[in-house]
Amino acid sequence: MGERIAIERVDHIGIRVRDLDRALSFYGVLGFALVRRAEGDDVAIIRNERGVELNLVFNANAGDPSANILMDVPAKFPGYTHIALRVASIPATIAALAANGVRITQGPVSFGESGQVSVFVRDPDRNVVELRGRDQGEVEGVTRYVP
Repeated sequence: MGERIAIERVDHIGIRVRDLDRALSFYGVLGFALVRRAEGDDVAIIRNERGVELNLVFNANAGDPSANILMDVPAKFPGYTHIALRVASIPATIAALAANGVRITQGPVSFGESGQVSVFVRDPDRNVVELRGRDQGEVEGVTRYVP
């Protein structure tokens, strides 16, 4: 094998959405705020206070709006299935999701002895977002993750 590229970190994640305002509202609950809209492109850059950056690509116009082609159909297409974001507290995250009317689609679930607990939610375009915490103490209703 030849030389390898030295990746330092994830710079940003691009998420294709149908409606920018609807997406901004959802990701606002997760602590993201609009930084700027790209000039000449259907991209909105959003960032949280820790510097995590997402690019909302607001040009989705195909497919069934009630289904995610990578997650909700029997055929398994290649592609990114979800993003996982680290949160400070799963109990506080669950409370904030409930207070904002965001439905948890799976979880809270544990991944074994690691102490990690996650909840999964879907954005308005059915893109999957995993919210994961560590060493949360007791979290009510946790079950073992089943893929």
